[in-house]
Amino acid sequence: MSIAAERRKSVVGEYRVNAKDSGSPEVQIALLTEEINSLTEHLQTHKKDNSSRRGLVLKVAKRNRLRKCLAQSARDRYPGLIGRLGLRK
Repeated sequence: MSIAAERRKSVVGEYRVNAKDSGSPEVQIALLTEEINSLTEHLQTHKKDNSSRRGLVLKVAKRNRLRKCLAQSARDRYPGLIGRLGLRK
């Protein structure tokens, strides 16, 4: 399940590093978090939707890979992002 275009723009605007940023790890992690939250709500009502469940697992794995990469490359920005998104370390 994808998020709406206006929600995507607001997330990119909130988490971007500079004015022309649209693909930094912070933005990608924030967008994946929005999609994960959307899929989680969907799966609470549609418990037998296994294809969406598989997509959720893939998105969580991708977000974890991006989080590890950000934690290694930019140690100063990582704790702030995790705190803003409300994720565990």
